[in-house]
Amino acid sequence: MKNIVVLISGNGSNLQAIIDACAQQRINGVLRAVFSNKAEAYGLERAREAGIPAHALTAGQFASREAFDRALMQEIDAYAPDVVVLAGYMRILSPAFVAHYSGRLLNIHPSLLPKYPGLHTHRQALDNGDEEHGTSVHFVTDELDGGPVILQAKVPVFAGDDEEVITARVQHQEHAIYPLVVGWFVDGRLTMKDNAAWLDGARLPAQGYAAEE
Repeated sequence: MKNIVVLISGNGSNLQAIIDACAQQRINGVLRAVFSNKAEAYGLERAREAGIPAHALTAGQFASREAFDRALMQEIDAYAPDVVVLAGYMRILSPAFVAHYSGRLLNIHPSLLPKYPGLHTHRQALDNGDEEHGTSVHFVTDELDGGPVILQAKVPVFAGDDEEVITARVQHQEHAIYPLVVGWFVDGRLTMKDNAAWLDGARLPAQGYAAEE
């Protein structure tokens, strides 16, 4: 069984989706540990309730981002992860961290990348009058939210929608596609090479699996 480590910063709803998928054997892996950069993150409680080791490392304990990431890597590596999953982890990772886990570091971002990297994606979609919005699972590289896209899910944007409504609509899709992609990875179907995502030996298009091209 492949080992999974998840990094969070907050509520951990995507973490819960992965916990549930492992329990239901939709992911053929073991969630070995959960780490957060916020000790009060509710996702840590979700992990404890599932019997998963839960750890908090806060930035104030360390002199620099690099020192923080070195300590985090050491603690993660104690669980021999085959894949490290970012699920609402809100720290920018150092190049050394990204390089250490290159090809086995996944993230989910609440936009249809390459649109709206960074923060406040739902607000930007509303402010720009977008008719559709969504979420993207991608491999992590040094470029912020810029790694190869694996899978996207689209949602409609309706007149009268606000950020809360859009957030809920997008998260519903996130909870479906993130466990699916993690499952692909632990089954050995998904890899990153030549700065692209590959599924079942085929290079995926820029917008990921099943993209309309």
